[in-house]
Amino acid sequence: MKAKYTLLMLCCMINFGKVSSQSSGDVMSEKYRDIWNDQVQEKIDTDIEKNRKANAVLKFENLPRDTDIEVKQISHHFLFGGNIFLFGDCGSPEKNKQYEDTFGDLFNAATVPFYWRTLEPVKGEPRYEAGSSYEYRRPPTDPVVEFCESKGINMNGHAIIYGQPQWGPPLWMPKNRKEMEPYFEDHIRDLAKRYHGRVQRWDVVNEPTDQANRGLMPDDYTYKSFLWAMKYFPDSVLLNINDSDMHWDMTLYRRYLEIVRNLIDRGIRIDQVGLQMHIFNPNESREIARGANILTPEKIEQRLDLMADAGRPLHVSEVTVSAPDDSDAGKQIQSEITKNLYRLWFSHPDVIGITWWNVVDGGAAPGEPSFSGIYDKELKPKPVYYLLDKLINREWKTNITLKAPKDGVVHFRGFKGRYVVNWKDKSGKMNQREFDLLKDGDGFETY
Repeated sequence: MKAKYTLLMLCCMINFGKVSSQSSGDVMSEKYRDIWNDQVQEKIDTDIEKNRKANAVLKFENLPRDTDIEVKQISHHFLFGGNIFLFGDCGSPEKNKQYEDTFGDLFNAATVPFYWRTLEPVKGEPRYEAGSSYEYRRPPTDPVVEFCESKGINMNGHAIIYGQPQWGPPLWMPKNRKEMEPYFEDHIRDLAKRYHGRVQRWDVVNEPTDQANRGLMPDDYTYKSFLWAMKYFPDSVLLNINDSDMHWDMTLYRRYLEIVRNLIDRGIRIDQVGLQMHIFNPNESREIARGANILTPEKIEQRLDLMADAGRPLHVSEVTVSAPDDSDAGKQIQSEITKNLYRLWFSHPDVIGITWWNVVDGGAAPGEPSFSGIYDKELKPKPVYYLLDKLINREWKTNITLKAPKDGVVHFRGFKGRYVVNWKDKSGKMNQREFDLLKDGDGFETY
C-alpha cells in the first residue's frame, strides 16, 4: 500500500501537475514558478524602478532643519482602468454603489461603451440620455460620462467604429459601401460635437486586422474613420486604434503593426495603440498554473517590443483573466496570474495603462467567461481585487515623511503622479502644496 501511495504521489508531481506545497497556500506549480523565476522578477523590479519613477526636487525657504515634510501621492500618472459596462445595472442600489466606488477607489480610468449598434439601434434616436431604452452592458452614455467627470476618472470611448458583425454598425445601415460613408462621418461628427473634449481618449477603430471576418464596411474604412475623427475632435483628445491579443502569433502582430505604421505614414494621427489579452477559457488558466508555455514573460515582452516599433504609447486595453472555477484555489490562481502579468506590463517603458475588462463575475458578453471579474456576482471582492488594490494603492504609490536638510532642498524618488506635500514653517503654520511628478527634476520651490 505504501509503495502504491508513493507511486501515486510521484505521478502527481510530474509534468504540469507538479504543484508546490498547499500548506503554504501556493496553488501554482513549480513549472509556473520556473517560468516566472527570481531572475524574471528582479528584472521586472528593476524596470519598474527605472520606468515608473522620477526624481523630485522640493526647495523650501527658511525651513528649520529636521522639519517633518509629509509627502503623499494622491494619484497615478499611469492609467489603471476597467470597463464600466455595468454602470447602474448591478441589481440593487448597494451593489451599484459598490461598483461605482471601484472607479476612484481602485481604478483611475474607465472604458465607456459607445458601440454604435446599441448606441443607435433606431436611426436618428441615439441612446445618450438617462432613461433611454435598456441594453445589457450598454448603459446610456451621458450619465456614465457625467459620473466619471464627477470623480476625475479618465475616460476611453470604445469603440466608435467596429467592423465585427455582432457589434458593428447598426442594422438599419444601407447595404452599400458608398452609401454607408456619410453615416459613418456623421456618427463621428455627432460624437465629437456632443462630447468634445470631455472624453479624453477614443478607440476610433476597433479590431481592423482580421478583415476576412468583417461585415460590410466602407472601402478603406479605417483610414477614413481616422480622417473624420481628426477633422471633428479637438487636438486635446487622443485618437487610438485597438486590436490584437497577446496569444496571437508574431505573424498577426506584424500585420497589426504594419496597419498602424501605414496609417501613420499616410498622415493619420494615432496617439495610442491598444493591445488586448483575454484568457477567456477557464481551462487555460488551469494549464497556465500547471506551467504550460502560454503567455510567458518572453512572449509578452516580444509582442510589446514589436508594437513599440510603431513609435506610439501602448495601452493594454482589454484584460481578461478567468479563474479556472469558483473555488478558493481557482480564485487564487486568477490572482497569481494577474499579479505577474500586471507587474510585467507596468514595468515596460512603452505601456501607459492597463484596463481590466469585466469587473464583475457573470457580467461578461455572451460566450465570455463567468469567473473573470474582480468581484463575484454579489459584488464581494475576490483575491484578485485585493491583489490589485495592494499593487495600485500601496506598493506602487509613494508616501513618505522626510526631514528638511540644512539647505532646505529635499530630494526623493517616487512613482509618477500627483502629490500633496504638508509641512510646518518656522512660525508653526501648516503649509500644503501639490505638484505633478512626471520627470526628473519636477517639484516646487517656496522662494
